[in-house]
Amino acid sequence: MPRFMIERNFAEQLEVTGESAAAVKRINDEEGVEWLFSFLSADRKKTYCLYEAPDAEAIRAAARRANLPADVIIEVSDLRPEMFALMGPGPAGS
Repeated sequence: MPRFMIERNFAEQLEVTGESAAAVKRINDEEGVEWLFSFLSADRKKTYCLYEAPDAEAIRAAARRANLPADVIIEVSDLRPEMFALMGPGPAGS
């Protein structure tokens, strides 16, 4: 399933509770999207969330229902340091 990075901007500092996270998970399940994890900015006004979803519109629908911003949605793929270790050294001079 495709992965997406979502940037969310909040007017006030974000306080996440177990109850609010459970509500988001329930809505996401109903829309067919999965919240993998999020990063919270130091000022607690912005999150960067990694999701799996069939498409960006499913994320937008879940965000609308949960009353959450979804300011930027970008489809992404994995790129990890260990992937390069398997490739061996590059050409000489690079």
